[in-house]
Amino acid sequence: MQSKIKNEFEEHFKACKKTIEICNSDIESASNICITSLKNGKKILLFGNGGSAADAQHIAAEIIGRYKTERKGLPAIALTTDSSILTSLGNDFGYSEIFKRQVEALALPGDTLIGISTGGSSMNVINALDVAKDMQCTTIGLSGKDGGEFNTICDVNIVVQSQDTARIQEMHILIGHTICHLIDEAYI
Repeated sequence: MQSKIKNEFEEHFKACKKTIEICNSDIESASNICITSLKNGKKILLFGNGGSAADAQHIAAEIIGRYKTERKGLPAIALTTDSSILTSLGNDFGYSEIFKRQVEALALPGDTLIGISTGGSSMNVINALDVAKDMQCTTIGLSGKDGGEFNTICDVNIVVQSQDTARIQEMHILIGHTICHLIDEAYI
């Protein structure tokens, strides 16, 4: 059992090293996009499925509250939290529309949308990012594997170079925390 525990941590550290080597400039670009959007009085909308939904909620909470530094609350919405909206949209329009309809209702030009998908191929996330582009929003992807369709629809797609969903999700929350840290720093 000890060797399995050690292996999990070693795989995590390898993913961290590879992510910072490959994604550093994309993380910086995404952070600058978020900071500019917030400083211009706009908001950040985040969404994904499963563990990515949890990451969207976690990152939104850090932006609204604070990551580490005391600052004013900033506008962020996780589109994954309202069970009545999600179930009514899923029932009435289909699961592939649950985020798109919310983006149509809540996003304004200049807002930043962060779609999260470990493979960059979740259709409901892609549909929302597509409509966001049409609405003159800036789009950021947190993806993994080869980046999937996020590569062509996101202004910035941060691709964690791994095939392991667990490692991708671990890097997504670390990337999200890094963006939140840089947002905090911009408001000191």
